[in-house]
Amino acid sequence: MRVLTSAVPVETETRVTNHFVLPQGLIGFRDYSHAELLYLPDHLPFLWMKLTNPEGDSVHFVVIEPGGIIPDYEPELFENDAAVLEVHGARDTMVLNIVTIDQDRPLDAKVNLIGPIIVNRRTKIGRQLVIANYSNYSAHYALVSSTPVAASA
Repeated sequence: MRVLTSAVPVETETRVTNHFVLPQGLIGFRDYSHAELLYLPDHLPFLWMKLTNPEGDSVHFVVIEPGGIIPDYEPELFENDAAVLEVHGARDTMVLNIVTIDQDRPLDAKVNLIGPIIVNRRTKIGRQLVIANYSNYSAHYALVSSTPVAASA
């Protein structure tokens, strides 16, 4: 997992935020449990997830909501994870996938499809989980395909 330290979202008047809690933090960032999801219209489909620890320190991650972006991505939760998050179906959840972007090679962006962040939309509590059907996906999914798309006439 890579954290973008020099690239952070610019504060604008048009940003929209969602707040939620990650009681266990993220892998490698256990103490960062307060999350703020920043929607900046000029950055879509990319979103910024700001994590803050109790001392007020923060780190930023680039994330996406995979629906409509990652074809056929259907993460399945283990029953105990769904129970802990009180998730009963897709309508209850927001799925976020962390994007790794090399600033020198942005077209080589990769998405972690194995360890998404699942947030219960009602309770605003989330967890980073390994999905039950992890063998169907990659932790380094290429966001931009290098295969040329045939033009239709």
